[in-house]
Amino acid sequence: MKDKQMTKTIKGIAAPLPLTNVDTDVIMPKRFLITITREGLADGTFADLRFDNVGQQRPEFILNNAPWTQATILVVGDNFGCGSSREHAVWGMRQLEIDACIGTGFAGIFYDNARKNGLALPVVSPETRDALLQFASNTSGAEISIDLDSRTITAGEISVPFEMDDATRTSLIRGRDDTLDSLEHAGAIRDFEAGLDGRMRVSVIK
Repeated sequence: MKDKQMTKTIKGIAAPLPLTNVDTDVIMPKRFLITITREGLADGTFADLRFDNVGQQRPEFILNNAPWTQATILVVGDNFGCGSSREHAVWGMRQLEIDACIGTGFAGIFYDNARKNGLALPVVSPETRDALLQFASNTSGAEISIDLDSRTITAGEISVPFEMDDATRTSLIRGRDDTLDSLEHAGAIRDFEAGLDGRMRVSVIK
């Protein structure tokens, strides 16, 4: 599956995942880190929550039950994404077609990895998060809309602002990462390198 490019609005079925301190080892257990590519990580995402010891789905886990099997947005507990810096956690979530996680705060490295890979992490107050958890618990498949341009979340009659820094918001709207941003300055970088090479040759001659 190729990651979907972000637009100004992210919309989809939301699933409640109120567990606190979900670290990157829970999101992507280390036994799935043996791959040398980004492919095939969807099965590892939340693996110990989704599956039992013999690989059968755990019926109590929210993403194993309709309508949340189609969820593309998670409403999460406090301190989501803590732990190690493994980027595989974000890669796996994107391959599982998760476009956004709404929470009260996220670990810094996880937040940065999410930005680089098109996973939106709107930050809301605890009261707003709790209201969205209740909304997402609707068994009819409640949809949440995240407007990146206006920094607003809409869920039924709920319309609330969220926090997101300008650089992250712009990156998500444009569907870009640090590498693509650097390529915009490729000409200037080549000119600088050419000048640097020339100065080095002059120095050697002297």
